[in-house]
Amino acid sequence: MSTPALSTRGLDKSFGSLVVAKDIAFELPRGERYALIGPNGAGKTTLINLMTGMLKPDRGQIFLGPDEITSLPPAQRVRRGLVRTFQINTLFPHLNALEAVTLAVCERLGCAGQWWRKLPSYGEAIEEAYAILLSLQLGSNCYRQTHELAYGQQRLLEIALALATNPKVLLLDEPAAGVPQAESAELFSVIARLSETITVLFIEHDMNVVFRFARRIIVMVGGRILLQGTPQEIAADKRVREVYLGARRHA
Repeated sequence: MSTPALSTRGLDKSFGSLVVAKDIAFELPRGERYALIGPNGAGKTTLINLMTGMLKPDRGQIFLGPDEITSLPPAQRVRRGLVRTFQINTLFPHLNALEAVTLAVCERLGCAGQWWRKLPSYGEAIEEAYAILLSLQLGSNCYRQTHELAYGQQRLLEIALALATNPKVLLLDEPAAGVPQAESAELFSVIARLSETITVLFIEHDMNVVFRFARRIIVMVGGRILLQGTPQEIAADKRVREVYLGARRHA
């Protein structure tokens, strides 16, 4: 049995008397597409913050592949291949898309602080950046400044910046937040075509998107994992309908 791409064991986190994560244990197989769902306040973003090192757990362990990373700072987790995006994008508004992704590639290669070098010496980084933009259907917009891009394209650019770090596991915290509904399916169709070498876990509130693009779903309620399963198993579970899908409202 292969080692999971990312796993946790017994994660706990509290803020005073407020329990935001309790005994969280799960495994993400390599190359999978998982959704993390739950009502507001369920602890979804808190869990991602714990896995990426933005928060320190009170108890438990986090593993990236076979290696425990519980005590590593966020930057070291990124260098090892655990990368996230945020609900609110954090882009460079006055760089064009190709410049932004090239800068991210150079950061990974350790040459981001050497922009005094002549541009041709960055040829390989530029080619890699352009290939990433092409894979996300942003090639035709590569010379547009970030602030000129449609919001859905800005979210894709944020994913491009994450891909520039060469991730093993990509955590997407509401990648379609703020994106018009008509564009969210297109955004997720691009995400679905990412390389199978990348394991993806995404938070999303639109159940149509979740059930269309996730292969497996983790349901959180009150800081705990309620259950995990295929979209069909989750949709058929009475507990999920009661706490999340609105069965009580329509009973």
